[in-house]
This record gives sequence, structure tokens and C-alpha cells, in this order.
Amino acid sequence: MAVVNMMKNKPAAGQLADFLEGVSIEVMPRTAAKVEDFTEILPAGTRVYIAHIEGTPIEEMTDTAKRLADGGFEVMPHFPARIIKDDATLKEWVDRYVSEAGVETALLLGGSPTKPVGTLDSSIQLLETGYFDGFKRLHVAGHPEGNPDIDAKGQTANVDEALRWKQAYADKSDIDMAIVTQFVFDAKPMIDWAERLEQMGITMPVHAGVAGPAKLQTLIKYAIACGVGPSLNVLQKRAKDLTKLMKPFEPTEVLTELAAYKAENPDSLIERAHVFPLGGIKNSAQYIRDNG
Repeated sequence: MAVVNMMKNKPAAGQLADFLEGVSIEVMPRTAAKVEDFTEILPAGTRVYIAHIEGTPIEEMTDTAKRLADGGFEVMPHFPARIIKDDATLKEWVDRYVSEAGVETALLLGGSPTKPVGTLDSSIQLLETGYFDGFKRLHVAGHPEGNPDIDAKGQTANVDEALRWKQAYADKSDIDMAIVTQFVFDAKPMIDWAERLEQMGITMPVHAGVAGPAKLQTLIKYAIACGVGPSLNVLQKRAKDLTKLMKPFEPTEVLTELAAYKAENPDSLIERAHVFPLGGIKNSAQYIRDNG
């Protein structure tokens, strides 16, 4: 007797709610400081990334991590290699997160600066130090529309090689690993990329990045700065419609398409969603509550 995929048979709203189960979100210390009580806006146990912007003191990062951990959230601080001065600084950061906030999960990435401030340049180097060997979960960055800082436009050789290395690391490690992606505004590049990864032999789950509700102008600014690729066309087309220009853009369409794909392909690498709160943490949290 065939096993019925119950999610596949659900209406779109039900599929979307299922896909948003376990959704993660991120904050920065300065935005977190504006939230009086995270337990009032996010479900208990939500995985909260803490973005480390160059110049942010480690004390602000660890204080934010402790506050979130004390609130019952799973804390996942960023470790951007190119803003870390040296090996000793990396070890200090790891030790402080563990001792001060009980951190056991982290996102390792190269980071946005094109020129490293020190000797570290990639998430592979971070993994090779061994400082994260005691962590329960590690995530690495994925770029469904390419990363021009690593590969020339339209090419993927270097990022593909790096993901194969990280997959091999995951295979020999007891650490749970996943790929969290840059945000996209169109489901197709995400789906095509995940299917290509599977053909490459990648088995790490993909947490699909989307931008939370925000003004169109804000999203376009961030998309250009972050190197978002062809899916930027979704925003550019919307910007031509003056009736929509001033309305907040919500990720419902891309999330609904990803949810439908997941319902049709339950074994896909695409596992869940990750929200970048570009229009504010409270707006994104409210969107998750309304649709989850």
C-alpha cells in the first residue's frame, strides 16, 4: 500500500505553515537591544543567529548570546573569518561564547569583507582549527545564485569545491551540519541549486534564506549590497508598479513555492526556512506568527 504524503495534500496555507515549522531568524546586538522581551515575539526554542558585523565588540555579541540563551532560545553566533584578527582571537571568541552563554551551535562563514583583517579567510580554515569540535551543530553558508567574491559571475567551481570539503568534514564528524543560504526572492534558483547539490553528492540539509517583510527600497538596497543574483528581478519588476512601490514586500510567494516543492519532494535537501529580518525583527516575527 502506497504511503501518502500528507503535506502534499494540504492546502497552500497548510503547506506554508508546515514549512515554517522550526524557522530560524537572526539579529544583531544593536537590534536585539530594541526588543524588550524576545519570548513575547518568538516561539520558545527558536534558533536565533547573531550576526557579527565588523567592528562589533565581542562583549556585545556574548551579552546578546547570553540574553537569548537565558530566554530559552538556541543561540547561533556568526563567526565571519575575514573579520577575525588571528587564531588567538578566534579561540578567545569561542571560549567566551561557551563559558558565558553555553553556546553549542555556530554559523561559520568567510564574511562580507573582501580583504581579511588577519590570517583567516574562510570557513574551512575555521573548521581546521579544531576549536569547534565540541559543538553540537555547525552551519555553513550557501549561495544559490553564486558568490562573485569567490567565483567569477556565473561560475561555481570554487564554491562547489568548498562545499564538497565541508560535506566530507560532516561525514567524518559527529556534529550536525547544514547549509544556510543567502536570501532569494524567487524559489526557482533555490530549488535548482539544491537539486544540483544533491547530484554533486551533498547531503547536508539546506535552510533556505528569505527576506522578511520590508519596504521594497530597503530590500533592493540589501540585495544589491549582498550580491543577490537573478531573483532580484522579482523586486525590480515590482518596483515598476507604483501602486506596490510603497507597500511592504512579504516573502509569501517564494515561501509558498518552496513549501509546495517540499510537499512534492519530501526528501529534498531543502529542509526549512531562515528569515533575514531586513525590515525589522518585530515585523518578521509577526509574519512568522501570522503564517506559521
